[in-house]
Amino acid sequence: MKIVILDANTLGDDMEFSRFEKLGNVSVYSSTPASLLSERIYDADVIIVNKIRLDESNLSPAKKLKLICVTATGYDNIDINYCWRNEIAVCNVRSYSTASVAQLTVSMALSLMTHLTEFNEYVKNGSYTEGGVQNHLKPYFNEIAGKTWGIIGYGNIGSHVGRIVSAMGATVLVNPHKRRKEYSNMVDLEELCERSDIISVHVPLTSETKGMIDKKHIQMMKKNVVFINVSRGAVADEEALTYAVENGEISGLGVDVYSSEPMAKDSPYNRIMHRKNVILTPHMAWGAYEARIRCMNEVYKNIETFFMGGKRNRVDS
Repeated sequence: MKIVILDANTLGDDMEFSRFEKLGNVSVYSSTPASLLSERIYDADVIIVNKIRLDESNLSPAKKLKLICVTATGYDNIDINYCWRNEIAVCNVRSYSTASVAQLTVSMALSLMTHLTEFNEYVKNGSYTEGGVQNHLKPYFNEIAGKTWGIIGYGNIGSHVGRIVSAMGATVLVNPHKRRKEYSNMVDLEELCERSDIISVHVPLTSETKGMIDKKHIQMMKKNVVFINVSRGAVADEEALTYAVENGEISGLGVDVYSSEPMAKDSPYNRIMHRKNVILTPHMAWGAYEARIRCMNEVYKNIETFFMGGKRNRVDS
């Protein structure tokens, strides 16, 4: 069996893949340009991939391909219909990054609410030393306790964020992506936008969620709202969010995901990246070391189970 890892550099240079040699011959590529993709997968039985788009245009030469393992929960980069038609199994990895993403979500909100960037700079640039006063309290900041935190998408990550901020004294409102159960604090998206002091987004990218946070919903938000997107860039209107920051319509913005990744040179976020009330990170929320170890362990189990005739984390059926 031949296993091909197409974009290992997206998993961090501290990851090693020797464990997969127990399953077959392994070829590891740090990255794979489109021009080399067909050549690298034509005789593969298994593809391990994170971000590369796989569809009929590049999968059709891979006549031996039996399994695609996505090293993520989201699999919008895989043409599931093509795989189903051609009997190619597809597995994702679930729940591995819950603690990691929740940690960054809360970290972003805390930093923006507490103005950590400004206070850190005040000390480092010498202003505190030269100021002659024992403390410095501007910009004024607020506690999370007593605030309302709106969570859009209430799966593993969203609910974990909810538990954390509830413990900090926040009131939690939820707008689940899939309403499999009722929550006493469940509200529609419009009410969540209107009532929340902090909003975080935790939904997959689908035809239903694409662009769901649009100009209309942003205008419903409080002017002192802190907005965090750690799900997928395209679920929010990036131009509308940028405009809202520029015009003081929201007080803080934290973003880890972008409609084009890496962030495009013409991204509207380039206009606001210098602002102290904006935190932009390079799609790293999922990537705590422990989370990546869990991810690779899950991928190994997915492959092992598949070739033993079982189904595990299948998204194609």
